[in-house]
Amino acid sequence: MPGFFKRIVKLMGNRFEITIISNDAEQANEKIDLAIAEISRIEKLLTTFNDDSQTNEINANAGIRAVKVDKEVFDLIDRALKISALTQGAFDITYGSIDKSLWNFDVHMKSLPDVETARNSVRLINYKNVILDAQHTTVYLKEKGMRIGFGGIGKGYAADRAKSLLQKMDVLSGVVNAAGDLITWGTQPNGKPWTVAIADPDQHLKPFSTLNISDMAIATSGDYEKYAIINGKKYSHTIDPKTGLPVSGIKSVSIISPSAEFADAMATPVLVMGVRVGLDLINQLQQTACIIIDSNNNVYTSKNINIK
Repeated sequence: MPGFFKRIVKLMGNRFEITIISNDAEQANEKIDLAIAEISRIEKLLTTFNDDSQTNEINANAGIRAVKVDKEVFDLIDRALKISALTQGAFDITYGSIDKSLWNFDVHMKSLPDVETARNSVRLINYKNVILDAQHTTVYLKEKGMRIGFGGIGKGYAADRAKSLLQKMDVLSGVVNAAGDLITWGTQPNGKPWTVAIADPDQHLKPFSTLNISDMAIATSGDYEKYAIINGKKYSHTIDPKTGLPVSGIKSVSIISPSAEFADAMATPVLVMGVRVGLDLINQLQQTACIIIDSNNNVYTSKNINIK
């Protein structure tokens, strides 16, 4: 009888949980080792916490010169810029230049910065100033002080890569969970599809609904983990890249898509765009669905949410 084999590791600053179904414990553990090695490899490429990473080399040369990168990094940046265009800048990997000193989302934060200061803090955020040269696989940030970061897309990309590697090794069923952004394939040992619980934003240990997500990915972005309450209003730790101010009005956004990378990248911009604009965008995309819960606990779903 096939069984579950699970491993939990901390990588890319997040808790990764890898679960596979197998008949053989030794083989299962070897395959999980290789998936973890793949996520570690991606972390080294993308991290901003290591001076030698390609990301940091791009950032260090902002306004100076183009930097040659691996095709894998180049392609990820290219896809990220396409998502920026799709979301009209609500998703933007150049968020790395934002002044962290303005934002300390905790109980002690009692006021928002003034509009001018906030707007100044995001003046370097502009995905259109990332210049790609496909022929030479180089990346150039036009403005000095610009910084890119993969916080909004990296763990989804790593989850996709780990899944792909496990499938190549004939793992027929499993789940890669990257801090709540997860991708599944195959079925559970009893033949039933994988299901996911959508957390109630007010009591996030309590689900309010479940979805079948076999062979799909789901990513959730919300204000229930880091936020500030100012004058009785709750502000998410998500910053609108256009204004520099935190977004409010939505408690959580869950995106369902065949790709964890795409689901991860789309959850935050829908939070920024708001219910109406966000739903309108998702409804135009194929094989993509979303569930939005607003500040008043109203639940909104895209047209195609009955994904089996």
